[in-house]
Amino acid sequence: MDNESEQTLLADAASRAQRYLASLPDRAVAPSTKAVEALSGLGGALPEAPADPAQVLARLDEIVSPATMAMAGPRFFGFVIGGSLPISVAANWLATAWDQNTCLDAVTPGVSRVEQLALDWLLDVLRLPAGCAGAFVTGATVANMTALAAARHRVLADVGWNVEADGLFGAPPITVLVGEEVHPTVLKGLGVLGLGRSRITRMPVDAQGRMRADALPAISGPTLLVLQAGNLNTGAFDPFDVLIPRAKAAGAWVHVDGAFGLWARATRDRQQLAAGCELADSWATDGHKWLNVPYDSGIAFVRDAEALRAAMAVTADYLPTQSLRRNPGDYTPELSRRARGVDVWAVLATLGRSGIADLIEGCCRHARRFAAGLSTAGFQVLNDVVLNQVLVSFGTPERTQAVISALQQDGTCWCGNTVWQGRAAMRISVCSWATRDEDVEKSLEAMIRIARS
Repeated sequence: MDNESEQTLLADAASRAQRYLASLPDRAVAPSTKAVEALSGLGGALPEAPADPAQVLARLDEIVSPATMAMAGPRFFGFVIGGSLPISVAANWLATAWDQNTCLDAVTPGVSRVEQLALDWLLDVLRLPAGCAGAFVTGATVANMTALAAARHRVLADVGWNVEADGLFGAPPITVLVGEEVHPTVLKGLGVLGLGRSRITRMPVDAQGRMRADALPAISGPTLLVLQAGNLNTGAFDPFDVLIPRAKAAGAWVHVDGAFGLWARATRDRQQLAAGCELADSWATDGHKWLNVPYDSGIAFVRDAEALRAAMAVTADYLPTQSLRRNPGDYTPELSRRARGVDVWAVLATLGRSGIADLIEGCCRHARRFAAGLSTAGFQVLNDVVLNQVLVSFGTPERTQAVISALQQDGTCWCGNTVWQGRAAMRISVCSWATRDEDVEKSLEAMIRIARS
C-alpha cells in the first residue's frame, strides 16, 4: 500500500470503530441469531491471491460487528467486565501502531518506562507496599500464575531447593491452602505450575464465601495460602487482618487473588473491606475489569522482587539484557508481549486518584440499586451487597433459569447464571464506566417485567 492508501484505511478503521461504540447504548446487548448465522460468510477457501484491504476491513466490520456481545456497552452485567474508557481505547490504538515488543528496556525504552510508571502508580492507588515488583500480563489467570510461580520459588529456595533448575521431581512438598470458593483460574495456575488442582487443602467458608479464620490449620514446611479479595459471586473479602499475620508468622507465603475486589482499596468508602490485604506477599488483579482498559490486561504484584525475577527471567546470547533499568521481560512469562501498561498509564493519568474512586463507587451504588429494586419487587437477593455483585433468585432453579434465558433474549441487558452454595441465581456484575442511572432503571424494569410474566 502507498502512504495515502494506508492513511485512508486507518481512518476508515477508526470511523468504523467509532460508529460501533456509538451504537452500543441503543442496540440489543446480545447479538441476534441472524447476525451469528451470518458469520459463515467469513469462511470458504483461503483466497489464492491478495485482496483489497479496504474491502477486507469492510467485510470484517459488516459481518462481525453485529455478531458481537455488547460487552463495551452500558448494560452488560454478565461477567465482571468493564467497558473500555475512551482514553484507553485511544492509547491502545496508538500503542498498537507503535508495535513495540515490550521486553527489554534498551530496545523499547519508551514503553518500558511508561510501564514502570504505571506500576508505581498502581501500587500507590491500591495502597500496596512501594517497591513491589510487577508484571503486565494477559489477565488474572496469568497474574495469579505469575505470582504463584514467585511463591513456589521462594518457599522452595528457603529449604534449599532450586525449582527453576531442578523442577519439582524430588522437591520438598508444598502445602497449598485455598478457600472452598476459590476462583477456577487459581486452580488452573496451580495445575500449570505442577502444584496440582486436587492435592490442595480447601478451607471452609462462611455464608458469604469468606474463608473462616477459625479453620486455619497448623502450618509447617513450604506453604502457600491463597486468599480472595472479591468473591466471584458475592464480592466478599476474606479476613486478611486475621489470616495473613498468622500464616506469615508460620513462614507461609500469602497470595491474594484480587481480580476485581482489590480495586476496593482505591476508594474512600470501601477500602476497609480489604484491610490487612497489604500484608500479603503477592497480589493479582485485572486492568480490563475495574480500571476499564481494553482486553487483555492483568497485573501481578510481588513484594519479593528477586523471587519474581528468579521465576521469570531468561538470558540468551542474542538478547541485550544488561540494563541499569528494569527489563519488563524479566518479570513476565512472555518475551513477546504488547505494551499493555500504556493503556493503564493513560487511564491513571486521565482519571487520577479521585476519578478512579468515583468510577468504582459508582458501580457499587448501581449494584445496591439493583438489589433494592429486585428485593422491593419481591425477589430474593441472596448475598450481602458489599461491592458490585448481586445474586438474585426468582424462586425455583427452573424458574430462575427461565427468567435469565428470557432476559438474555429480550436484549435490554445481559446477566448470567450461577449456582452459589446450592442456590441457583442470576448474577449481576456492575463494572463499567458506561453504566448510568438510566441504564440501571431500564434494566431493572426489564428484569421485573420478565420475572413477573
